This record gives sequence, structure tokens and C-alpha cells, in this order.
Amino acid sequence: MAQSESPSSQELLDRILASLDDDKAEDVVTIDLRGRSDVADYMVVCSGRSTRQVSAIADKLVDRLKTEAGCASKIEGKETGDWVLIDTGDVIVHVFRPEVREFYQLEKMWMPSPRATQA
Repeated sequence: MAQSESPSSQELLDRILASLDDDKAEDVVTIDLRGRSDVADYMVVCSGRSTRQVSAIADKLVDRLKTEAGCASKIEGKETGDWVLIDTGDVIVHVFRPEVREFYQLEKMWMPSPRATQA
């Protein structure tokens, strides 16, 4: 990939998933939003075991994307560490503490319904 080229949404997703794996994010779920939302191509939802780990996962992800892909990300919620949102444009990442993730159940809202996947 040339230096001036931005990564495709799939390449960005691959980098994000690798970073989350490196930092021991738990229960990583990828949701394909292509054709379903203009907000982003993918959404990634994962958990960290503590507020400290949630913040660290988010910090490292933002740093890696900036360094490795030249991608500036918007980040919200890092101060509290309960739920951090990282918006890369093509991929939106949510990093939760498990209790907060269970409360909001974001995946259920965005995952295709079983009826929609049956043909």
C-alpha cells in the first residue's frame, strides 16, 4: 500500500482485529454494516476486563492506526473506561467493560435477525 493511500475498510478492519487480539480484548464480535447503514462498513464490539484495560485497548488501537495506517480516529468515553467508542470512519469500534456491554446489548440491535439470514 502506498503511503498516500488510505487503507480499505477491510484492511482497516484486519488491523483493528489484530490490535484487539494483541491487547487481549475479549468476546470480539464483527458486524458487517455494508448495505445496512451509511454510518460505517463494519462495527466491532469487544470487552476489556477492567476500566484500565478498556482504556488501554482503546489507546493502543488509536496509536497503532495512526502509526501503521495513517488513520486519525475520533475517540470518546476514554475518561471513564466503561465504554469507549473509536470512530475510524469506515469501522466503528466499541470497547466495553463486560457489565456495561451486557446492559446495552449493542450487538443485538445490529446483528441480522435469524429470520433475515434464513433463505
